[in-house]
Amino acid sequence: FWLKQGRLGLPCRITFAKMAKAAKKSGRASKEPVTRDYTIHLHKYMQKVSFKKRAARAVRVVRQFAGKVMLTKDVKVDTKLNKFLWSNGVRNVPRRVRIRLSRKRNEDEDAKEKMFTLVQHVPVESFKGLQTETVRDE
Repeated sequence: FWLKQGRLGLPCRITFAKMAKAAKKSGRASKEPVTRDYTIHLHKYMQKVSFKKRAARAVRVVRQFAGKVMLTKDVKVDTKLNKFLWSNGVRNVPRRVRIRLSRKRNEDEDAKEKMFTLVQHVPVESFKGLQTETVRDE
């Protein structure tokens, strides 16, 4: 821990967590096209959500997750992923879902955002031992 001059002229402590956070923020400026596979545990987001709103909430959660992880406001959900989320009906949302997030450049010149995120479903047999993986773009 180091002491540093604070707002009021008093010394304050800087923790390793704060330093890591600052380093992380500085590296966020580069928004290159990239593709990664993630697993979302939807069941924890469905707690205390009424039955008739569950599938719609699951789609919203996936959108929010993609926007947060890929740092884009424009998120497009693939129809196959939407079908998978709604496959058991409005009430029984799948507990987990494996998704592929692709940050891409916007082809439209008049688009507000330079980049958008495409969210696709990755079918898997089991979720055991899966981790976030960067996928090579062909």
